[in-house]
Amino acid sequence: MKKVILIVFVLTGFLSSAQKTENIIIITTDGFRWQEVFKGMDAAIANDKKFNQGDSTYIYKKYYSTDSKESREKIMPFLWSEIASKGQIYGNRDLGSKVDVSNPYWFSYPGYSEIMTGNVDLQINANSYKANPNINVLEFLNQQSKLKGKVAAFGAWDAFDRILNEKRSNFPVISAFDKVGGSKPTSNQKLLNEMRDNSFKPFHNDECLDVFTHYQALDELKNKKPKVLYIAYGETDEWAHAGFYKSYLDAANQVDKWIKEIWTFVQSDSQYKNKTTLLITVDHGRGDKTKAQWTDHGSDVVGASEIWFAAIGPEIASKGEIKTDSQLYQKQIAQTIAKIMGYTFTAPHPVAEEISEVVKK
Repeated sequence: MKKVILIVFVLTGFLSSAQKTENIIIITTDGFRWQEVFKGMDAAIANDKKFNQGDSTYIYKKYYSTDSKESREKIMPFLWSEIASKGQIYGNRDLGSKVDVSNPYWFSYPGYSEIMTGNVDLQINANSYKANPNINVLEFLNQQSKLKGKVAAFGAWDAFDRILNEKRSNFPVISAFDKVGGSKPTSNQKLLNEMRDNSFKPFHNDECLDVFTHYQALDELKNKKPKVLYIAYGETDEWAHAGFYKSYLDAANQVDKWIKEIWTFVQSDSQYKNKTTLLITVDHGRGDKTKAQWTDHGSDVVGASEIWFAAIGPEIASKGEIKTDSQLYQKQIAQTIAKIMGYTFTAPHPVAEEISEVVKK
């Protein structure tokens, strides 16, 4: 009897530590501040006529509460319900949870490169930088036999072709106004292409509206069933640069709705249900010490290195909002992605260690 009990105990221990995540979805929403994520609407910005688009009443009605927790839930209700209750959220600096970029530049290309390569390349110092010479974790995962041909990326900004080095990486990167479906698009992909091409282009040809990136990625998720999917939304950054606080908050609120839509599908599909991890983060922070600098970022803007991230999935313990003192870095995310999928990311360049708090079984 003792032998039987021992065998059962050992087997149970083995199964509990076995790899459960078979798929991963990484989502970024460009430059969305930790301040709104954790503290909700900023009244000082909402009250400023330079930033409220002449409609502070709308902002207050939709996002304000005397309780900061209620306000943040109004902006990102899914993040603060489903993910907070079943996953982990890092970056509330008021509680001691610090997450920062490691690169010294504090803007987009270096940030996305750091997220995806686990490396700080000081040569990458401009958004116009050439194709990334560093190996990214998506490229690495695409080289694994179980994942080859099952990796895809969708980004609103045209720079993602270079950031992820699509030509070398050998997985599809659909960015900005790239057509989906190749030479044989489905009827749905044709419609998505036409709608995007004929849409309002407030960011010119550099970046499409997030709604097109979202539905292109969702179509891929539902019909091609990738095991590794990256979706990069951009409007939170664009509206912030424009000084449009109402649109900035609306863009974040819409991203939260899309995350819910993605997760709802994931949990209803046999390939993905209870076998998929979702990781959400940003490429950089924004100013806050001087309120007028909320629109901007870069090495000359205090606070623009401060970011946040969240995760939910079978490998992720239910810790909710992290309230303990810690210092984590953006460069740790790449290895964390690999470890969640059961791999160790190696590359010719240095790769920072994973965030052990996230992947600890």
